[in-house]
Amino acid sequence: MRIRPLVAGLVIHMKHMQTDRTSDRTTGFTLIELLVVIAIIGILASIVLASLNSARAKGRDARRVADIKQIQLALELYYDANGYYPASISGTTLTAPGYISVLPIDPSSSSGTTYNYSYAPLTAAASGTLCSSYHLGADLENNDPTTMSSAAGATAATVSAADNKGLYLCVSGTDFSGGAANQCQGSDPGKYCYDVMP
Repeated sequence: MRIRPLVAGLVIHMKHMQTDRTSDRTTGFTLIELLVVIAIIGILASIVLASLNSARAKGRDARRVADIKQIQLALELYYDANGYYPASISGTTLTAPGYISVLPIDPSSSSGTTYNYSYAPLTAAASGTLCSSYHLGADLENNDPTTMSSAAGATAATVSAADNKGLYLCVSGTDFSGGAANQCQGSDPGKYCYDVMP
């Protein structure tokens, strides 16, 4: 007679073990659930990285515009002291006299020594020797309407042909066309020329 309660207790114990095993299975994550979570995390990480790269490009463009303004200030200091603009931008024309402490370097320059800003000295008369104006520019990565609205958008001039502002190159060399549809240097796709004039 004692066997019957013992068997009944064993059966109850076995039922509890089975429910414990099934409840253990339902509390964990399946492989598919884990893969879905990992995929969602990967998608979110790629979105964050893409927006971070866009912010970096905008930061580099802001630095280029600030560099142009700094060079422009140094050129005006040179003009005040000499009565004309320099034929070229270099350490001897701007840094040695103290108009600017160091020539700005493009923020995307990997070597840290590349000067990637375009400069063309201009004059009001064909074959003029004293430079009474200039055309200064930098290639931007983004076509930001706010930034580009302050660009001069001047066309390229030569020694014998005037640009759209009526100015000629005062030394032999090349000028560039500014504006959103052009590039100051080279032919890199996706670059936009931010240019200024006095």
